[in-house]
Amino acid sequence: MLMNLLFGLLTMIACLLLQSVLVIAAIRYYWQHERSPNNPSFWSSGVLITGVMLLLVIGNMAQVGVWALLFVLLEEFQQFGEAFYHSAVNFATLGYGDVVMSAKRKLLGPLEAINGALMIGVSTAALISIFQQVIQTTARTRRR
Repeated sequence: MLMNLLFGLLTMIACLLLQSVLVIAAIRYYWQHERSPNNPSFWSSGVLITGVMLLLVIGNMAQVGVWALLFVLLEEFQQFGEAFYHSAVNFATLGYGDVVMSAKRKLLGPLEAINGALMIGVSTAALISIFQQVIQTTARTRRR
């Protein structure tokens, strides 16, 4: 059990670092594109928000992949695709139960679910902050 906890915590740290990099990339993308138009249009705002969302989704999917790789390395799954599916279900806290790990490694599922809930929350917070910025910028330019 202690080894599973160690594997899980190390994977969570790796995912946190990955999430941090991609949130910073999303914020930088926003800053670079937010400054360019003096009068943001509906379409430019939509493209800006879509770019941010894509970066955040890529970050979350990459984390699902990190967990899936751990499951394959621990020989819980033979196929990466099955490990990725199982990981996505854990990360999103769905818990279908159609594909499960062995009793030996079952602690990793809840650890990934905790990690997923936290990282999806971080993505949501970043996205909401950017939504607020876009709305404020649009409102300011419309008043001029």
